[in-house]
Amino acid sequence: MTTLRHGDRSQAVLILQKNLNKHGAKLVPDGDYGDATEIAVRAYQLKVGLVADGVAGTKTQASLAGGDCAQLLRNVDLVTAADRLGVPLASIYAVNEVESKGRGFLDNGKPVILFERHIMYRQLAKVRHPGDDPAELKRHTDQLAVANPALVNPKSGGYSGGTAEHQRLAMARLIDETAALESASWGAFQIMGFHWQRLGYASVQDFVAAMSAGESQQFDAFTRFIETDPALHKALKARKWAEFAKLYNGPDYLRNLYDTKLQRAYERHAGCECGRGVAA
Repeated sequence: MTTLRHGDRSQAVLILQKNLNKHGAKLVPDGDYGDATEIAVRAYQLKVGLVADGVAGTKTQASLAGGDCAQLLRNVDLVTAADRLGVPLASIYAVNEVESKGRGFLDNGKPVILFERHIMYRQLAKVRHPGDDPAELKRHTDQLAVANPALVNPKSGGYSGGTAEHQRLAMARLIDETAALESASWGAFQIMGFHWQRLGYASVQDFVAAMSAGESQQFDAFTRFIETDPALHKALKARKWAEFAKLYNGPDYLRNLYDTKLQRAYERHAGCECGRGVAA
């Protein structure tokens, strides 16, 4: 399903317009995603509780077709985050639009994850208890790396993608459950499990349970991630998009134009506080 947005002209936009009309919009179905169509999309999203960004992605189109929205991110989640972080709602819309992977769950209902074997290597060698011998931990970790290089490795890589990442994680959990769960990134915002303590969860298992419950919980983790990183939070408040993108994405932000995308998304959403009050 192709994401449709302002400026698009296609048969898919025509179908979208007809579906919106079935839900009360009064659009001229001309296949042109102009201002009127964007307003109609936002109105529909607000009505059903989805993120009211005016973009007709897979979630909005699925909802129009009668799909289940129970696990999906809600507009009220973004409104709450904007208040909590002290930033305009447009900033939260922009960050959600650019930094999210678009969906937090696979078709089989499991959360989107990516297992990082180099993080597993690091977490296994981590001193966790009084009396742990760092040299012994390192020796044992190196032995595991030789025996299971796809799961424990000082170098990153070995990704399988999609549901196969859960198979990799399941095998890693047989080695050490806590280290394995800490070594995967979770949900739509790919928050690493090892951040659980900083983000205020009781355990990594508690964090994983939240990430498996719904996109609202995944977005809450993302909000906590910003909240507990003073530099990241400051950059978001000041709308210093290059700084925010660099801190969140690393040096690749320039190559992927994250800062430009954030600026453009913010400008598109600025002035539209349409989610306030209505969805709450």
